[in-house]
Amino acid sequence: MEISGKKAVVVGGASGFGRATVEALAKRGASVAILDRPQSKGREVADQVGGAFYEVDVTDFDGTEQTLANAVSDLGGLHIAVTTAGGGIGERTVKKDGPHSLESFRQSIDLNLIGTFNISRLAAWHMSKNEPVDSEDGGEAEERGVIINTASIAAFEGQIGQVAYTASKAAIAGMCLTMARDLGSLGIRALAIAPSLFATGLTEGIPDEFATVLTKDAAFPKRLGKPAEYAKLAVAIVENPMLNGQCIRLDAGQRFAPK
Repeated sequence: MEISGKKAVVVGGASGFGRATVEALAKRGASVAILDRPQSKGREVADQVGGAFYEVDVTDFDGTEQTLANAVSDLGGLHIAVTTAGGGIGERTVKKDGPHSLESFRQSIDLNLIGTFNISRLAAWHMSKNEPVDSEDGGEAEERGVIINTASIAAFEGQIGQVAYTASKAAIAGMCLTMARDLGSLGIRALAIAPSLFATGLTEGIPDEFATVLTKDAAFPKRLGKPAEYAKLAVAIVENPMLNGQCIRLDAGQRFAPK
């Protein structure tokens, strides 16, 4: 899909992966709406790229539906949806004082998985109303939209204490093919990106010696990933119509050890 002139929504677009993706899409001529928490830098980022900011809590599912509808209405349509909002906890299945909290597990699933699926299903509905656009390479395929969600390599090699996070991210990875098959007749593609350790959130700005320890199992390069590298992959996914139904690892060949 040609990005120029398209309408995009990036959930979690005020920082990290999301902000880099917002900047990359805007640079290529897309109109971008940023959905993020009220206390985020969403308005600042929106002003920088000539986009719009909408306050949202992705665990407020009804509120998210209305906010997304408002954003799509203001944009005048939706062709690209990227979800990067999420988080993790550290808790073992069995702890010294008892079993894993069921409430904290539910909260992780609500934030990472249900929040992501909610955006995906709603974005797909909005995209289904589009007139199909010709593929960039002039082929026969005509598409209406692209959905890109964010998993993690923890989906495949979850570490000790990541059982809730792993469950949520593995589900995001697992949804790709089924969702792509569901939406194929509508000309909507669905994929996910599974990053390794990137310089975002808690890992942003850590000393090089700590970063080296964290990435010692990577093949090459042995460093934290950069948000711009996530954005490069997101852009490549949008532009290449043959990419569909899969979760793509972005990990420098790293495989997580147990801890």
